[in-house]
Amino acid sequence: MKIAMIGTGYVGLVSGVCFSDFGHEVVCVDKNPAKIEMLEGGRVPIYEPGLDDLMVKNVEGGRLSFTTDLKKAVAGADAVFIAVGTPTRRGDGHADLTYVMAAAEEIANAMTGYAVIVTKSTVPVGTNRQVAEVVRKTRPDIEFDVASNPEFLREGAAIDDFMRPDRVVVGTTSEKAEAVMGEIYRPLFLREFPILYTDLETAEMIKYAANAFLATKITFINEIARLCEKTGADIKQVSRGMGLDGRIGNKFLHAGPGYGGSCFPKDTAALARIGQDYSCPMEIVETVIKVNDDIKRRMIEKVVDLCGGSVNGKTIAVYGVTFKPNTDDMREAPALTIVPALVGGGAKVRVVDPQGKREGEALLPGVSWMDDAYAAAEKADCVVILTEWNEFRALDLQKIATTMETARMADLRNIYSEKDVRKAGFADYVAVGR
Repeated sequence: MKIAMIGTGYVGLVSGVCFSDFGHEVVCVDKNPAKIEMLEGGRVPIYEPGLDDLMVKNVEGGRLSFTTDLKKAVAGADAVFIAVGTPTRRGDGHADLTYVMAAAEEIANAMTGYAVIVTKSTVPVGTNRQVAEVVRKTRPDIEFDVASNPEFLREGAAIDDFMRPDRVVVGTTSEKAEAVMGEIYRPLFLREFPILYTDLETAEMIKYAANAFLATKITFINEIARLCEKTGADIKQVSRGMGLDGRIGNKFLHAGPGYGGSCFPKDTAALARIGQDYSCPMEIVETVIKVNDDIKRRMIEKVVDLCGGSVNGKTIAVYGVTFKPNTDDMREAPALTIVPALVGGGAKVRVVDPQGKREGEALLPGVSWMDDAYAAAEKADCVVILTEWNEFRALDLQKIATTMETARMADLRNIYSEKDVRKAGFADYVAVGR
């Protein structure tokens, strides 16, 4: 199959590369010439483990290419995927569909024959029918179908998620479109991964419902963590006790500084707005959004309290600022709330993150970036663990404690036990829910 992938952001690039590895001919399109030049040079503009090698492999195999020429890419394509951004619209919480609709119009003008226009971007219920209207209005002469194919990729594990998915969701309106999508995903069907065919609205809703549920699960365990701190219970044991129940499961039950990233914040906001538009308030989701914001602020209080009630003049080493490990993504990361508050409180903040500097330099002004966790802790008054990168899981705690001005740790990911931290020489330690 010939596939055109419109947009080379996280979703578009990962999807395009993986489709080419299925054996399809894929052309990835982006308006940014510098990004296309980078990709053609074998360099990936995002950090995703294994993506660079897989991309080069398929470029060399002649199945994958990159261009700024949308018209050329779309001509003769069997399927055209829209994988552009849908950020939260300023002022009202809606998903901004400007880029989606603009892409739909450009695709319509470029089509030379029948194709399935597939929305890969996360979009509100009803968007795919709007896409169809735009295409129909732009090219009333062309035959086409629209399909919804939401992504469920975890940053840091995206290739594995694409190649071994829990499920593939495809919303269609015709048997012809379903056949095209079936052929595209044939390698997964042959390996018996679930492919769920639905109508357009159901596919759109599945994406929002799934992300909102996971965000709710994270927020729930963080609320329980707060209660654990008041009652003396241990959230790690509580989470384990809950997760062993097959009806609940152990994923997304890790207490921490709140959820962030490219999906959960904007998707919960969009779902809440959709509910308002249909006079069907999403009260649980609205509460999740509020509580998650409160959790981030509570983490600031933990650090300030650990430092004796003020961080003014204190040197603080922050380990990890990306919203999760194995990504360079800083979008809505808890660090964007916590670190500026520390800087604003008069702290001298040193940041260590394996991949966060590229985006973080512009987003976190007033901090010092360092490459070594031990150097960052020298003469520091406090160490704060914000992102659980593997290199922070097995630190020589005694070595760190002996070089600090005052050995304190705010372990906001519950990586270590208080017993081990204090044994290593730390004078004080605080975690989440323990």
